[in-house]
Amino acid sequence: MDTVNIYEAKTNLSALVDRAAGGEEIVIARNGKPVARLVPLEKRTAPRRLGLYRNEVKVGADFDDPLPEEILAAFRGEKA
Repeated sequence: MDTVNIYEAKTNLSALVDRAAGGEEIVIARNGKPVARLVPLEKRTAPRRLGLYRNEVKVGADFDDPLPEEILAAFRGEKA
């Protein structure tokens, strides 16, 4: 396990991600105190089961309909 400070992590992020992808664990520190860990993602041991929530989740017939104007306004940051 290697420890790097935030400045070094920002400067060398791509290389650190490559190292983590290769199996290393890297600790990121601020003022010498650990604040985060960069670790490799775990690989799935089994494929996802399809249809896990079959018969439990329903998609409404209006799923693809345009959104109401008040919701569109909210997305644009406008007051209703």
